Amino acid sequence: MNQRLLWSIAGAGLLAGTGLAWLGLSQQAATQSVSENATEETRLPPRVGALGRLEPEGEVVRVAGPPGERLGELLVAEGERVRAGQVLARLESYRERLAEREYAAAQLQEARARLEAETRFGQAQVEEARTRLSRLDEPQQMQIRSQEAVVERLRAELADAEANLARFQALWQEGAISQQELDQKALLVRQRQEDLRAAEATLDQLRLARERDLRNAQAQVQAAEAGLRRAQAQVQLGSLARNLELAEARLERTLIRAPRAGQVLKIRTRPGEVIAADTGILELGNTDQMMVVAEVYETDILRVRPGQRATISNRALPETLQGRVERVGLQIGKKDVLNTDPAADVDARVVEVYIRLDPESNARVAGLTNLQVDVAIEVEG
Repeated sequence: MNQRLLWSIAGAGLLAGTGLAWLGLSQQAATQSVSENATEETRLPPRVGALGRLEPEGEVVRVAGPPGERLGELLVAEGERVRAGQVLARLESYRERLAEREYAAAQLQEARARLEAETRFGQAQVEEARTRLSRLDEPQQMQIRSQEAVVERLRAELADAEANLARFQALWQEGAISQQELDQKALLVRQRQEDLRAAEATLDQLRLARERDLRNAQAQVQAAEAGLRRAQAQVQLGSLARNLELAEARLERTLIRAPRAGQVLKIRTRPGEVIAADTGILELGNTDQMMVVAEVYETDILRVRPGQRATISNRALPETLQGRVERVGLQIGKKDVLNTDPAADVDARVVEVYIRLDPESNARVAGLTNLQVDVAIEVEG
């Protein structure tokens, strides 16, 4: 083997060793680069971004009425604040229902007045019958007591005459008196007996007459009481009161009241127009406290929880707003807030997150319901 061949073999080996070393270093560098890129990709950003909208707390309430009814009168204006239960509008049928209610109320009032008059008249008749009964009974009782005294006196006189007759009979048997004197005493006894029987008969007649007159007078009292009850029953207060309640209920159905306190945001129906089922009469919201409804992608929702701070911005706002996550929705749905980016996925699945604005931020956007905003929720720290 000559010297040139040896040098060629040595050079080739050196080149091969150098190439292997370079390949090993390249693979190590590539592995380190892939590891660093993977670490950067798995590191999550400190904020979750989302689109959102401003709305009053408790959402916007659509105040409606019976579809197809015509609106008669509107009692509020846009921007006006109302209290719960306040009458906001009246239907066209309000005046007709009001007249029905007034008529039912007048009927009930007249019936009550008639009942009061019938009651007073009936009570007067009952009192008159009772007075007649008492006036009838008192003199008859006096007559009966007087006659009873007469009977007692006659009984005493008869007893005295019978005692004298017995004594005179004894004297006659002894021959002390004549037959004529004895006959006079016997005649006196018979007279007392007749007087007593007559007095007792008179007493019985007085008692019978009293019982008869009492029954008649008591019957008159009962008849007067029955007449009072009949007159009261003929006045149908119950049905008239129910009729008034029905008229008041129908009248109430023509009044549109505020379901809660808030501010009138938009009037959808004007007086004279027919109320549509899809628009209602007006929209009402509690603008004293504004909320931000952020639509967070389902892939980020597990990083969001109540209590986290949030920053809200919009080009129309001179400065950003601040708030705090109050609650996280429980359903996944499609986006409602449309992005201006034409390449954005409008069918993306999102979860609504409700953010309560701080008092300072709330005062600046109280009248900007449905304003689209950008939301950044801090998920670290």
